[in-house]
Amino acid sequence: MAGYVFGLVLHPTRDVSGVVGIIDDWAGRHGKALAVRTEDRHRVPSSVEPVPEQELISRTDALISIGGDGTMLGALRAAVRDPKPVLGVHLGRLGFLVEVEPPDLPRALDRLVAGDFTIESHACLACDVCGDDLVAFNDIALVRQPGSGFVTATLAVDGQRYGYYRCDALVVSTPTGSTAYSYAAGGPLISPATQAVVVTPSAPMSGISRSVVLSPDETIHLELRPGSAAVAVEMDGLVIRSAATEGTVDISYRRDAGQVVRFDPRRYQERNQIKLSLLDLPLLPDQLRELLPDELREQLDRRALPRS
Repeated sequence: MAGYVFGLVLHPTRDVSGVVGIIDDWAGRHGKALAVRTEDRHRVPSSVEPVPEQELISRTDALISIGGDGTMLGALRAAVRDPKPVLGVHLGRLGFLVEVEPPDLPRALDRLVAGDFTIESHACLACDVCGDDLVAFNDIALVRQPGSGFVTATLAVDGQRYGYYRCDALVVSTPTGSTAYSYAAGGPLISPATQAVVVTPSAPMSGISRSVVLSPDETIHLELRPGSAAVAVEMDGLVIRSAATEGTVDISYRRDAGQVVRFDPRRYQERNQIKLSLLDLPLLPDQLRELLPDELREQLDRRALPRS
């Protein structure tokens, strides 16, 4: 693929220079081009072409996300209207989406341009928040502002009213997002092979108090009730509206909205099963390390993570 162009999506605050250097060296040796948002030009070598953010997706063949799951979600959202393969390079502490460690990156790039990989398709939630069209690959959450009371909202599915919520937060998640905010709120873990939408209240006081699992073909309508606390609307953890005391949120499931590169899907799933099993263990980080397989411990040692 002589004309292959990689778009780099960078963690907003972490130092990514080491990983970018590996990619830049590989690209120079293989005659491949790199591009990055104009806003990030100061974080990359001069050989990486800066392009306007709105053109990054159209001018690249694949994206390389450098960071953790949050960076990966940002890359998927950026490409939602024109999905491109997204390769995740791990700089986080506990990622469920990213797969490649920095030392393994040159081999991963070789396989990527050779077409030696599979695509893991991801759905997203398409959301109309008071007239603004947005998407989320993990979850959409209505969260009360501290000290302002409770989120009070009604739920309707395909136009039929189900009931109401009175809670600290109301989380609507995809199967991928079921391991995030929804899980912390007591929601179920949903297999990524399943197509479903989960609605979970956090700290419910009255009304619906359990998770509701819905079909991907059903449309969700949430409406704040009079007297609700001031509510922030979060998409994949990003606040997109704050201090709302009225309004509606319409949510629908969109299939095949994102493409995640996988080199070894079985190994990736096994690693995530280990991560999930560790979430509920009340152990210190050093104790957790001893429970990991040798391969994962060696990866942690190579990355020299602090043992705090």
